[in-house]
Amino acid sequence: MTRRPFLARSAQASLAVLEAPASSGALAAAARRHAAPADAGTEPSTGTAASGSRATPLRLFLAGDVMTGRGLDQALPHSVDPTLREPWVQDARRYLQLAEAANGPIDPPLAFDQVWGDTVPELQRAAPDARIVNLETSVTTSDAFWPDKGIHYRMHPGNVRLLQAAGLDLCVLANNHVMDFGREGLRETLAALHDADLLTVGAGLDHESATAPAVLTTGKGRLLTFAYGSPDAGVPLAWRAGPRTPGIAVLADPCADGAEEIAAHVHAFRTDGDRVIVSLHWGSNWGYDVPASHRACAHRLIDAGAADVVFGHSSHHPRGFEVYRDRLIVYGAGDYLNDYEGIGGHEAYRPELTLMYLPHLAPDGALVSLEMVPMRVRRLRLERARGDDARWLAEALDLASRPYGAGARLTGDERLMATW
Repeated sequence: MTRRPFLARSAQASLAVLEAPASSGALAAAARRHAAPADAGTEPSTGTAASGSRATPLRLFLAGDVMTGRGLDQALPHSVDPTLREPWVQDARRYLQLAEAANGPIDPPLAFDQVWGDTVPELQRAAPDARIVNLETSVTTSDAFWPDKGIHYRMHPGNVRLLQAAGLDLCVLANNHVMDFGREGLRETLAALHDADLLTVGAGLDHESATAPAVLTTGKGRLLTFAYGSPDAGVPLAWRAGPRTPGIAVLADPCADGAEEIAAHVHAFRTDGDRVIVSLHWGSNWGYDVPASHRACAHRLIDAGAADVVFGHSSHHPRGFEVYRDRLIVYGAGDYLNDYEGIGGHEAYRPELTLMYLPHLAPDGALVSLEMVPMRVRRLRLERARGDDARWLAEALDLASRPYGAGARLTGDERLMATW
């Protein structure tokens, strides 16, 4: 596949180089060359983006929570100690057993590209300019379990090649699992990701680096991503990065003064022509209701010119989306990859069904089109969801988005297209 190189730069990675010189990969992450595909043309908008905005859309791949610890880690070539401190499960291999009981044998170790399954050809087809996921897993061998926390996720640093296998550009880290093994676990996580030439955002060695944007410079202009976690998604306030203390970007309340705080910070970095994603790990795990305060926060960010995409996640299944003033708001992207197979209790939400979000943004940040690819986690692998599964997901997302003036229709090739 012909690719057009572009520079990827992260202010956070640059700070990491200064403060942790032993992590040589941080420098590579701060100024690396990544391949972007040749322009394959654009799709017509199904919404109301301005007519000249389709010339050079920026194509993105966004995915919600990627949870590669516990059972997934045990199925990969390298694994941490399987010991857990959960109320009901004390051995991570139990999650591997549950997945096998639900859908058949897994036969570890899985190859890294096996786990992504049909994601890889879908990305080749969609040819995104940037690939961004919320990595909701620490990458560490630390045994320093964060106290008073029921669930802990960690992946062996040797498995970081799993993230490289999908060609990811950026891992969002402002969430409620990246510090499950404390500040030293976070240091190791940052070092492992930067050594693997992966950019990060939302976490750092101090407050300045944790709140700095990740900057991807493409032939279509700069893309800035800011990331914050919220206590209403289980992010401990104690995880907030300090002036000289590793941690993550935590907003005490993103729904009160948080939008103004974010907007002021964005405008300290944004320049003319930039497109901006604000990633928010917020809200409950289950249910389709979106708090009115979340919607107000997203609208304020857009009204203030601080976000072209509000990328929300934390819910274990996709929630509704909205297009407000031609800007995309994803209220809950849903998990993209996890080890929940065989765990009962929330079958009504079909949490095994996931979505690839593939928005196209005009040069001014307006949404040109949004395609979503229905996927399914089965035997710890991602495969295309088709037939009744694809129809169910399209209907559920359409119904959940109607209150916000948006919808989803199933196309002839069993993908979803947004309407608004």
